Amino acid sequence: MKELKINEVIKHLREGKLIVYPTDTLYALGAGIYNEDAVKKVYQIKNRPFSLPLPVAVPSVQEMKRIAYVNDLAEKLAKNFLPGKLTLILYKKDVPDIVTANSDKVAVRIPNNEIALKILRNYSPLTVTSANIHGEKVPSCIKEIKKLFGKDLLYIEGGELRSKPSTIVDCTSGEIKILREGAIPEKEIRKAIQDG
Repeated sequence: MKELKINEVIKHLREGKLIVYPTDTLYALGAGIYNEDAVKKVYQIKNRPFSLPLPVAVPSVQEMKRIAYVNDLAEKLAKNFLPGKLTLILYKKDVPDIVTANSDKVAVRIPNNEIALKILRNYSPLTVTSANIHGEKVPSCIKEIKKLFGKDLLYIEGGELRSKPSTIVDCTSGEIKILREGAIPEKEIRKAIQDG
């Protein structure tokens, strides 16, 4: 991604506009989490109920620790699988209630995609909810996503993306609780913890 392009992306986000960007699983709809109006737009454009929290993307475990409490279990999983197709549920620190649907927990991930990481290193944290209408299939290419959302968004090309979604693990109790088995099988998660 050229420097000019990244500057354009950051400008767009700072103005409270939305982006569609590639991750290591699917295309994501991104807004800066501290801009309440932008976050509202994410819910509205997806027809997503405000009662459902939005996952958040960061570029590193260090950044994760700024917005959430990372316990030993989460630290181990992050070391083994992040950046990658894993979402961790953690107790939040400085995350607006609109993002977490008033919950004291936040879903965080570090996507293993160079374009996503470059954006996140320059502007973090971002929402990382899938770029689709709530409850419907996620299109695998920008052309199809544009048909859903129109031309007001900034679209960042990343080719065809068809991976399984990330595996979601709730780490808040200190024990593994898998909420969704996605790209990383449960047995791999459990093995990583056993092997220490």
